[in-house]
Amino acid sequence: MLIKPIKLINQYLEEAIRELINGHSKKRHPFRNFVLATSENGKPKQRTVVLRKTLLDASLIIYTDKRTQKVKDIQENAEFSALFYDTKKLLQIRVEGKAELITDKEQIATYWHTVQAASRKDYTTNRAPGTPIKNPEDVHYKLEENYFCPVKLVSSSIEYLRLQRPNHLRILFSRINTDWSGEFLVP
Repeated sequence: MLIKPIKLINQYLEEAIRELINGHSKKRHPFRNFVLATSENGKPKQRTVVLRKTLLDASLIIYTDKRTQKVKDIQENAEFSALFYDTKKLLQIRVEGKAELITDKEQIATYWHTVQAASRKDYTTNRAPGTPIKNPEDVHYKLEENYFCPVKLVSSSIEYLRLQRPNHLRILFSRINTDWSGEFLVP
């Protein structure tokens, strides 16, 4: 029985999105922490971030301190690349698109309430993340104020790569408005 390429491609897109959803819903899932790349003055900058939510349209939500360099990077150039890898499944997912800082106060409050109490202090340091200090004891917290900033990573492409034998499998999915199209690539 021959499976039509379109149906086959759609199965892989569904798998990729399911894995991204599992990344935030299953605490020990390998996609929970991923590498986010932005651009600072034309130079790539990468950091590991935590996947907080995957939306139905394959957009991703992360949290940060609004004083970080990544926020400045996004304000200058919203393009991003996110890289996920599962060592057991030998599955790599690369997501690219444009990042949006969430500024709606109700949305911010909704996301803030999902942050565990012990983790909230991470968004309340007296100095911006990355500020040089002489001693780790120089970090103090403002309990009455926070710099919490949720970020929405709006996906425009998802690249699926599964390392397998006899042949690796690579597919590029591109979003046009609300629809996705896919094409097989040479791995």
